[in-house]
Amino acid sequence: MTFHIKADQNGKTVLSFLKSRLKISATALSGLKRDPIGILVNGNHVTVRYVLKENDLLFINEQDAMEDSNTAITPVDIPLDIILENDSVLVVNKPPYMPTHPSHDHTDDTLANAVAYIYSQKNLPFIFRPMGRLDRNTSGISLLAKNLLSASYLFYARQKNMIHKKYIAIVSGRLQSGGDFETIETYIKRQEDSIIVRCVSEETEEGAQRAVTRWKTLFASDRLSVVEAIPITGRTHQLRVHFSHIGHPILGDDVYGEASELIGRHALHAAYLSIPMPYEDETVEFIAPPPEDMQHALHSVCGVSLTEIFETKFNTPKG
Repeated sequence: MTFHIKADQNGKTVLSFLKSRLKISATALSGLKRDPIGILVNGNHVTVRYVLKENDLLFINEQDAMEDSNTAITPVDIPLDIILENDSVLVVNKPPYMPTHPSHDHTDDTLANAVAYIYSQKNLPFIFRPMGRLDRNTSGISLLAKNLLSASYLFYARQKNMIHKKYIAIVSGRLQSGGDFETIETYIKRQEDSIIVRCVSEETEEGAQRAVTRWKTLFASDRLSVVEAIPITGRTHQLRVHFSHIGHPILGDDVYGEASELIGRHALHAAYLSIPMPYEDETVEFIAPPPEDMQHALHSVCGVSLTEIFETKFNTPKG
């Protein structure tokens, strides 16, 4: 990427520019220093101590090296619903039942395999950098950084609470909010007899982490309710644990509730994401409507359209 240095950036060092504009991490900065074409000014290699002048052309090499590609992940031609792809990010609508990372039981059916294939077709170096991870059975918007610099920027944005996510879920029973967002605040820790399952805990218990969820009812019936949920903190299984904790587990959640004949997974979908687009000084929003299995589950019991509920009641602003 190339930056045209403006008058207000005159006199800044390259290091100052990289930290203020790109929010560069120490790891990314170290990589640029080692790269012979990592940092160029007007076509010449410079160090981070170089003092920039108005009208300089600063080139930063954001591309990964082909030799750094992750060859352990097999490219597999799996169709993906790509919402956006540019030089910095890849945003996809992950289907249910697709793991994010390969594991012992899932070596060739994951989001990583599908993305590796996309990169291979473009002859691009492949390093898998998901910015967060959806459970295998959670569908919806997944954000991936396409290079180390954008990953560095998005990590900074996440630390500064500049990335906003919203989910839509179908929960068991009648769950009513007071018309605005309610809050669930607990502490969550790993259950002692499991490396996967989480549970609500006391603040003083070992491993306890504060967990905050905001939620609002979009539709309620005696059997099922539809909620919009915002994980203020990002704990593992947070939404699943929290709705189970208040007595309304997510439909089909066989870990924190019970399996359901209405749907083969927990009915949870990452429907909204807003991010500060790396280096572009703008916030971009993404929306993914809930998938067919969630629509069918709600309609078969309540006779209402989840799509209509989503389109008319789901709040896309950050809230």
